[in-house]
Amino acid sequence: MLKNDKWIIEQAGKGMIEPFEPKLVRTVVNNAGNTIPVLSYGVSSYGYDIRLSNSEFLIFKHIPGTIINPKQFNPRNLEAVELQHDEYGDFFIIPAHSYGLGVALEKLSIPPNITVVCVGKSSYARCGLIVNTTPGEASWEGHLTLEFSNASSADCRVYTEGIAQLLFLEGEPCQTTYSDRKGKYQNQPQKVTLPIV
Repeated sequence: MLKNDKWIIEQAGKGMIEPFEPKLVRTVVNNAGNTIPVLSYGVSSYGYDIRLSNSEFLIFKHIPGTIINPKQFNPRNLEAVELQHDEYGDFFIIPAHSYGLGVALEKLSIPPNITVVCVGKSSYARCGLIVNTTPGEASWEGHLTLEFSNASSADCRVYTEGIAQLLFLEGEPCQTTYSDRKGKYQNQPQKVTLPIV
Protein backbone atom coordinates (compact mmCIF):
# COMPACT_ATOMS: atom_id res chain seq x y z
CA MET A 1 0.00 0.00 0.00
CA LEU A 2 1.26 3.49 -0.89
CA LYS A 3 1.40 5.59 2.30
CA ASN A 4 -0.25 9.02 2.50
CA ASP A 5 0.66 12.42 3.93
CA LYS A 6 -0.91 11.72 7.35
CA TRP A 7 1.23 8.59 7.77
CA ILE A 8 4.38 10.39 6.58
CA ILE A 9 3.86 13.22 9.08
CA GLU A 10 3.22 10.71 11.89
CA GLN A 11 6.35 8.69 11.08
CA ALA A 12 8.47 11.83 10.70
CA GLY A 13 7.49 12.64 14.28
CA LYS A 14 9.16 9.35 15.20
CA GLY A 15 12.38 10.28 13.35
CA MET A 16 11.83 8.76 9.89
CA ILE A 17 12.89 11.98 8.08
CA GLU A 18 15.25 14.63 9.50
CA PRO A 19 15.12 17.54 8.86
CA PHE A 20 11.41 17.35 8.08
CA GLU A 21 9.13 19.83 6.32
CA PRO A 22 5.44 19.13 7.19
CA LYS A 23 4.04 21.00 4.18
CA LEU A 24 4.93 21.36 0.51
CA VAL A 25 7.21 24.42 0.23
CA ARG A 26 7.00 26.27 -3.10
CA THR A 27 8.50 29.67 -2.18
CA VAL A 28 11.13 30.91 0.26
CA VAL A 29 12.40 34.30 1.36
CA ASN A 30 16.00 34.85 0.19
CA ASN A 31 18.76 36.79 1.96
CA ALA A 32 17.61 40.03 0.31
CA GLY A 33 14.13 39.58 1.79
CA ASN A 34 12.51 38.71 -1.53
CA THR A 35 10.10 35.82 -1.98
CA ILE A 36 11.36 33.50 -4.71
CA PRO A 37 9.93 30.29 -6.18
CA VAL A 38 11.70 27.00 -5.41
CA LEU A 39 11.48 23.49 -6.76
CA SER A 40 9.06 22.14 -4.18
CA TYR A 41 10.11 20.09 -1.16
CA GLY A 42 8.28 18.62 1.82
CA VAL A 43 5.15 16.52 2.21
CA SER A 44 2.87 15.91 -0.78
CA SER A 45 -0.32 13.83 -0.91
CA TYR A 46 1.44 10.46 -1.23
CA GLY A 47 5.13 11.24 -0.94
CA TYR A 48 7.90 13.42 0.35
CA ASP A 49 10.06 15.64 -1.85
CA ILE A 50 13.65 15.55 -0.58
CA ARG A 51 16.28 18.24 -1.09
CA LEU A 52 19.79 18.04 -2.47
CA SER A 53 22.48 18.74 0.11
CA ASN A 54 24.91 21.55 -0.67
CA SER A 55 27.72 19.51 0.93
CA GLU A 56 28.99 17.73 -2.19
CA PHE A 57 28.30 17.18 -5.89
CA LEU A 58 30.60 15.12 -8.11
CA ILE A 59 30.64 14.61 -11.86
CA PHE A 60 32.36 11.97 -13.96
CA LYS A 61 35.27 13.31 -15.98
CA HIS A 62 36.56 11.70 -19.13
CA ILE A 63 39.93 10.05 -18.68
CA PRO A 64 40.99 8.45 -21.99
CA GLY A 65 41.71 4.74 -21.68
CA THR A 66 39.86 4.26 -18.40
CA ILE A 67 36.82 2.10 -17.83
CA ILE A 68 34.55 2.54 -14.82
CA ASN A 69 34.42 -0.71 -12.89
CA PRO A 70 31.79 -0.97 -10.12
CA LYS A 71 33.84 -3.80 -8.52
CA GLN A 72 36.98 -1.66 -8.37
CA PHE A 73 35.76 1.92 -8.50
CA ASN A 74 38.41 4.57 -9.11
CA PRO A 75 37.43 7.82 -7.33
CA ARG A 76 39.84 9.70 -9.63
CA ASN A 77 37.11 9.39 -12.28
CA LEU A 78 35.12 11.97 -10.32
CA GLU A 79 35.66 15.67 -9.79
CA ALA A 80 33.93 18.01 -7.36
CA VAL A 81 31.63 20.72 -8.67
CA GLU A 82 31.56 24.06 -6.89
CA LEU A 83 28.33 25.28 -5.30
CA GLN A 84 27.11 28.47 -6.99
CA HIS A 85 24.56 31.08 -5.95
CA ASP A 86 22.52 33.81 -7.60
CA GLU A 87 19.05 35.36 -7.27
CA TYR A 88 17.49 31.97 -8.17
CA GLY A 89 19.16 30.09 -5.29
CA ASP A 90 22.05 27.68 -4.62
CA PHE A 91 22.94 25.25 -7.38
CA PHE A 92 25.52 22.98 -8.98
CA ILE A 93 26.08 22.71 -12.75
CA ILE A 94 26.03 19.31 -14.42
CA PRO A 95 27.47 19.48 -17.97
CA ALA A 96 25.58 18.33 -21.04
CA HIS A 97 25.61 14.56 -21.61
CA SER A 98 27.23 14.04 -18.21
CA TYR A 99 26.56 12.08 -15.07
CA GLY A 100 26.79 13.25 -11.48
CA LEU A 101 26.43 12.17 -7.87
CA GLY A 102 24.95 14.15 -5.01
CA VAL A 103 23.49 13.39 -1.60
CA ALA A 104 20.13 14.05 0.03
CA LEU A 105 19.91 16.68 2.75
CA GLU A 106 17.43 14.58 4.71
CA LYS A 107 18.50 11.60 6.78
CA LEU A 108 16.09 8.65 6.54
CA SER A 109 15.29 5.91 9.06
CA ILE A 110 12.99 3.53 7.18
CA PRO A 111 10.52 1.44 9.23
CA PRO A 112 10.95 -2.37 9.00
CA ASN A 113 7.79 -2.96 6.92
CA ILE A 114 8.40 -0.12 4.44
CA THR A 115 10.41 0.19 1.24
CA VAL A 116 11.02 3.65 -0.17
CA VAL A 117 11.34 4.32 -3.88
CA CYS A 118 13.10 7.55 -4.83
CA VAL A 119 11.99 8.93 -8.22
CA GLY A 120 12.82 12.08 -10.18
CA LYS A 121 10.71 15.22 -10.33
CA SER A 122 8.97 16.29 -13.52
CA SER A 123 10.42 19.83 -13.50
CA TYR A 124 13.89 18.35 -13.94
CA ALA A 125 12.77 15.61 -16.33
CA ARG A 126 11.41 18.30 -18.65
CA CYS A 127 14.93 19.79 -18.73
CA GLY A 128 16.55 16.45 -19.60
CA LEU A 129 17.86 15.75 -16.08
CA ILE A 130 17.10 12.19 -15.02
CA VAL A 131 17.28 11.13 -11.37
CA ASN A 132 18.02 7.42 -11.11
CA THR A 133 15.27 5.43 -9.39
CA THR A 134 16.77 4.36 -6.06
CA PRO A 135 15.27 2.10 -3.37
CA GLY A 136 15.59 2.49 0.38
CA GLU A 137 14.92 -0.92 1.87
CA ALA A 138 13.26 -1.94 5.13
CA SER A 139 15.18 -0.58 8.18
CA TRP A 140 17.71 1.27 6.01
CA GLU A 141 19.17 4.43 7.58
CA GLY A 142 21.26 7.25 6.21
CA HIS A 143 21.47 9.96 3.57
CA LEU A 144 20.65 8.70 0.07
CA THR A 145 23.37 9.08 -2.53
CA LEU A 146 21.56 10.40 -5.60
CA GLU A 147 22.54 9.75 -9.21
CA PHE A 148 21.85 12.25 -12.01
CA SER A 149 22.11 11.93 -15.76
CA ASN A 150 21.96 15.05 -17.93
CA ALA A 151 20.52 13.73 -21.19
CA SER A 152 20.21 17.19 -22.72
CA SER A 153 22.65 18.95 -25.02
CA ALA A 154 22.95 21.88 -22.59
CA ASP A 155 24.46 22.27 -19.15
CA CYS A 156 21.83 22.06 -16.40
CA ARG A 157 21.50 23.66 -12.99
CA VAL A 158 20.82 21.28 -10.12
CA TYR A 159 19.34 23.27 -7.22
CA THR A 160 19.67 22.47 -3.52
CA GLU A 161 15.89 22.38 -3.30
CA GLY A 162 13.36 19.68 -4.12
CA ILE A 163 15.29 17.16 -6.21
CA ALA A 164 13.37 13.87 -6.01
CA GLN A 165 10.25 12.35 -4.51
CA LEU A 166 10.12 9.49 -2.02
CA LEU A 167 7.23 7.03 -2.25
CA PHE A 168 6.64 4.86 0.83
CA LEU A 169 5.33 1.35 0.15
CA GLU A 170 4.11 -0.85 2.98
CA GLY A 171 4.46 -4.61 2.71
CA GLU A 172 4.01 -7.70 4.82
CA PRO A 173 6.81 -7.90 7.42
CA CYS A 174 9.94 -9.33 5.81
CA GLN A 175 12.08 -12.09 7.27
CA THR A 176 15.33 -10.10 7.08
CA THR A 177 15.57 -6.31 6.93
CA TYR A 178 18.45 -4.34 5.42
CA SER A 179 19.68 -3.60 8.92
CA ASP A 180 19.45 -7.29 9.96
CA ARG A 181 21.67 -8.37 7.09
CA LYS A 182 24.10 -5.49 7.76
CA GLY A 183 23.68 -4.00 4.27
CA LYS A 184 26.82 -2.36 2.91
CA TYR A 185 25.17 1.05 2.40
CA GLN A 186 23.70 1.28 5.90
CA ASN A 187 24.26 4.58 7.78
CA GLN A 188 25.51 6.57 4.78
CA PRO A 189 26.74 10.02 5.87
CA GLN A 190 25.77 13.31 4.23
CA LYS A 191 28.49 12.67 1.68
CA VAL A 192 28.49 10.89 -1.67
CA THR A 193 28.98 7.17 -1.05
CA LEU A 194 30.87 5.43 -3.86
CA PRO A 195 30.24 1.81 -4.97
CA ILE A 196 31.10 -0.74 -2.28
CA VAL A 197 31.78 -4.39 -3.15
